[in-house]
Amino acid sequence: MTTGNARIRLGAHGEDIACAHLERAGYTLIERNGRCGRTGEIDVVARDRRCLIFCEVKTRIAGGSAGPAGPLDAIGPIKRNRIRKLAAEWLRTRPKLSPSPAWIRFDAIGIVVDRQGALISLDHVEDAF
Repeated sequence: MTTGNARIRLGAHGEDIACAHLERAGYTLIERNGRCGRTGEIDVVARDRRCLIFCEVKTRIAGGSAGPAGPLDAIGPIKRNRIRKLAAEWLRTRPKLSPSPAWIRFDAIGIVVDRQGALISLDHVEDAF
């Protein structure tokens, strides 16, 4: 069973991998772990030439038994709705971006690592929800 601290470290490691992937793909990182009041946080906010992207990152250990089978399976309708609400709060409480993005998009990144933390797979779904 994964303890709270181990789960937090695993999530942070996955976010490190996701951010590196996004930067390699040409995205500009705007904020990581953006707190939105007491309601939660957005894993990664980034942008490309057209869009402001709110990205949810889910990380799993290969062969682990906690949670859904695949990392992206953990982003169900309730989680997607919560992320949309957090994005609206994020936009309301942050200064306007310049230039203003034409579109807002919600991406998801699913990461699987081995027990030592080495990347096994990364699945980046643009416009996931």
